[in-house]
Amino acid sequence: MFVEERRNQILNLLKERKRLTVSELAEQLVVSEATLRTDLNNMEKEGLLTRTHGGAILNDAGGNDTSFTARIKRNHKEKLLIAQAALHFIEEKQCILLDASSTALELAHCLKEESMRLTVVTSSAHVGLELNEHPDITVILIGGMMTKGSSSIEGTLGLSILDQVNVDIMFTSANGFTPEKGLSDFNLYEVQLKRELVKKAKRTIALLDHTKIGSNSSAVFANTNEIESIITDKNIADEYLYHPTMSSVNVIVAE
Repeated sequence: MFVEERRNQILNLLKERKRLTVSELAEQLVVSEATLRTDLNNMEKEGLLTRTHGGAILNDAGGNDTSFTARIKRNHKEKLLIAQAALHFIEEKQCILLDASSTALELAHCLKEESMRLTVVTSSAHVGLELNEHPDITVILIGGMMTKGSSSIEGTLGLSILDQVNVDIMFTSANGFTPEKGLSDFNLYEVQLKRELVKKAKRTIALLDHTKIGSNSSAVFANTNEIESIITDKNIADEYLYHPTMSSVNVIVAE
């Protein structure tokens, strides 16, 4: 069972029963309690549920909503700060790549207000629509299958279009980041595309609110040594900041 499938089952069970223990979940899902504790801790960081002693309860505020609309609203203030800081990396006439994350969409909102000539390549229908009305921004959509419940593109069907452009910077987010593993996500098809996008970009800048730091997801799409900068909203703990793999990563705290 993939992580995303397991998490959806956890949320469905909590929606039915409101409160569950780790042992009850382990019996229902036939998964180890250690794995479930990791899932529950990560899901709490994302605001999907609240951990209790020995288990979890569903948040009242739509905790079962993992849709893109819900992710846009989650930690919105932090994402806006990160997006505003990311603007300083963008220069006139560049070609930049925005992934289908909610933080990249926030950056697109900010770019819409800027007077700047750019080419924006994106794997997000939302980002494409947001920037398409800008008179000086050329939008290139990467083709492929759309992810259910999201605006993102899956798979590598449309990658050939990137052979026609030179991407200066890729701005990407992730479900999790650790110095040991790098950037990871839970949708394996999106991960497949993101791996290729990282290879195509000259520079990769990660836009990560504090809930993503220290978490791992299903699959890695960028190793730490492939990341030029991380923009986040809170100081990263010393155990991450001074990790040997972080020596070449520029960490910026947006305040």
